[in-house]
Amino acid sequence: GSFISAKKKYNIEFVSANPTGPLHVGHCRGAVLGDTISNLLKFNGHTITKEYYVNDHGGQIKNFVLSVYYRILELLNGKSFPKSEDLYPGDYIVDIANKIIKEKKISDFSNLEKIFEKLTAESLNYSMQMIKQNLTSLGIKHDVFTYESNLIKDNMVEKIIKNLKERKFVYEGTLEPPKGEATKTWKKRKQLLFKSSEFGDDIDRALKKEDGSWTYFAADVAYHAHKVNRNFDFLINILGADHAGYIKRINSATRAVSNNKINLICKVSQLVKLFKNGKPFKMSKRKGDYITASDLINEVGKDPVRFMMISRSNDVEIDFDFQKVTEKSKENQIFYIQYAYARINSIFRQLKMSLDDDIEIEDVKFVLNDYEVEILKKISEWPKCIEISVNKLEPHRIPYYLYELVTLFHSYWNLGNENKEYRFIEAEGGLKKLRLSLIKSLAIVIRNGMSILGVSTPKEM
Repeated sequence: GSFISAKKKYNIEFVSANPTGPLHVGHCRGAVLGDTISNLLKFNGHTITKEYYVNDHGGQIKNFVLSVYYRILELLNGKSFPKSEDLYPGDYIVDIANKIIKEKKISDFSNLEKIFEKLTAESLNYSMQMIKQNLTSLGIKHDVFTYESNLIKDNMVEKIIKNLKERKFVYEGTLEPPKGEATKTWKKRKQLLFKSSEFGDDIDRALKKEDGSWTYFAADVAYHAHKVNRNFDFLINILGADHAGYIKRINSATRAVSNNKINLICKVSQLVKLFKNGKPFKMSKRKGDYITASDLINEVGKDPVRFMMISRSNDVEIDFDFQKVTEKSKENQIFYIQYAYARINSIFRQLKMSLDDDIEIEDVKFVLNDYEVEILKKISEWPKCIEISVNKLEPHRIPYYLYELVTLFHSYWNLGNENKEYRFIEAEGGLKKLRLSLIKSLAIVIRNGMSILGVSTPKEM
């Protein structure tokens, strides 16, 4: 059940990315973190909207579409793909180009300018299909996909900047050179600035570039205004490790557009380092210049990926060892937890019972041995584990707790191999039912905990 009565409405934005290729390992950790926090809050009775912000506007998108275009020319006319650092070299670009050619929605590729808008729409469509497949393979389904290009088309940036200007939070001014920037190359110029410093930021922030176009930050202000207008109690953003410095300014923007009524909570997802047999591991890079989420899932499966990505606090790096997450030993936490659940199910199968069956304990003395007392004490900590995990938005506490719980169970199980008194099935009378009830409670906690993590609980292993 849930343990906190005050129900709130949460928006959780995770996987905010340019749709220029498949999800990489870094996205993978952020996606699992966001999805697990969503499951945790939902388990506790809150209303959740899981959102993906698609950054489909700007220079990177133009370069992505150009890459697709040049691959199409290569496939149709044998024209060599240009060597340029701005273009995307991955084989997935060839896949997208082939799909566009096969679909035949565009028949003539001789004039890029004429077909650019249509080609952009088709390229992004196939790219998003690929990304959604990556998410599905992780067991993740977003409720809402918000496209930056739609906010631009609807003049959301102009509208919110005008609103902030009317409220005296936007002004024409100059900024000091960024720290570490050579003063000789820095030119002071008048800019449209947001009074970010009035809301806790270190400095005020630019809203327009030198060429007059909106900055990335200005688009983000509009996006967060869009979220604020949808009447959530809390906004949660899962950010990549390279966006940690962005937190103060976007918090300031959210406070300004919501009149200090909405709090934005940002969780930074740190890096994932891949290892095999204790050594740094590089997999095939068919998708370009990085290791993809699908590479990872194909190598070890969804459950180990999800479990490992959430097994440590989001603000520390993870060492992901392929061997360790697939070995059948106590050291592999996911195996040890799933194995405990399978063992409990095997007991009920032998008794021709189900975990869902009611166990009636009649008027008996509740005599528990020392091992059962320890298990019962640990089970009773489950509500507190959930409460702290929710209040701190720290789902990594759940795998820690489950591992400690099943370690007690496995130790107790092993005692039965040496002493009949501790065997679950051979115990007699009321004690047997009490013991069964105890391990049924333990299994329910495992099932609920693993469900929050988005990891399966097989009945047989």
